[in-house]
Amino acid sequence: MANHDSAVKQHRQDEKKRMINRINRAKMKNKIKTLKRKVAAGQRDEAAKLLPEAIAIIDSTIRKGTIHKNTGARYKSRLVALLKTSAK
Repeated sequence: MANHDSAVKQHRQDEKKRMINRINRAKMKNKIKTLKRKVAAGQRDEAAKLLPEAIAIIDSTIRKGTIHKNTGARYKSRLVALLKTSAK
């Protein structure tokens, strides 16, 4: 347990940030999973409509500082590649 008032306050702030980051990461991952399920089910048109939404959520998560920009770029790149390969 923290011994100083400032450490107690920092712990409270860290807990709040952790919960916000968990929520943001969960939203992003759920959208990615939904898109991957559509591709796996062969619903390419619906997946293509979800792609801009997924990219927007990934960009939002990057802006909020929940994930690193390179991680977000990797997610976006893989989603676009997945959609392109499903067309074949």
